[in-house]
Amino acid sequence: MKLLAMDSSGNVASVALLEEDKIIGEYSTNHKKTHSQTLLPMLDTMLEELGITLEEVDAFTIAAGPGSFTGLRIGAATVKGLAYALQKPIISIPTVEGLAFNLAGTDAYVVPLMDARRAQVYTGVYCFEATNHTYRMKELVPQCAIPVAELMEKVNALGHPVIFLGDGVPVYEDQIRELCKVDYSFAPQHMNRQRAAAVAALAYQKIKPHLLEDGTLESVPGLIEDAYTFAPEYLRLSQAEREKKEREKEKA
Repeated sequence: MKLLAMDSSGNVASVALLEEDKIIGEYSTNHKKTHSQTLLPMLDTMLEELGITLEEVDAFTIAAGPGSFTGLRIGAATVKGLAYALQKPIISIPTVEGLAFNLAGTDAYVVPLMDARRAQVYTGVYCFEATNHTYRMKELVPQCAIPVAELMEKVNALGHPVIFLGDGVPVYEDQIRELCKVDYSFAPQHMNRQRAAAVAALAYQKIKPHLLEDGTLESVPGLIEDAYTFAPEYLRLSQAEREKKEREKEKA
């Protein structure tokens, strides 16, 4: 199976291609251009260098949110357009799970942090269990948008060493140092941002039980969808939606 992955949920734009259980290509950029300028050109370049066409891809997978509203919409429009044109499934992976999977195999609990603005982070808490020569990720705290102080209460209650990663770390590092009472560390630079390769690897692990004998995938709501049913997971209203709601409340 060839699985094409994308992540445009944060500052990093990333694409990767997985064949069976091997990452055979990955492109990432974390610079000035917008994802609408970088995502498709990176995808085209990667496939050209690999000598693989889009028609050979069996399924698409994407970091489905939470994250930047603009980035998620760009990614969703891209993957839905490709999936519709090629009639291929979309595997939906929560952004914070994909981010956490960068650290598969660590003994520490993994706490991804994405800056959600308004003094909140998109986060969750995960651990890894070794099973059949691989690492399975277990959810300890479901993905959510909460203040760092509230997250630290949850982390401290778990009573286990943790490792933080993501673009929320430099924003809230002072609060983490002040409030975290368990042993903690920060992921190294090359592993602390979104990567499409991690999304692809996690997606492949999740879909293996749903592979049919003919090589196709059965539909699983919330995991294996199509161009019609897939939608990003924002977790919160956008600023425009919040302002509209407030205006409606004032009129009522």
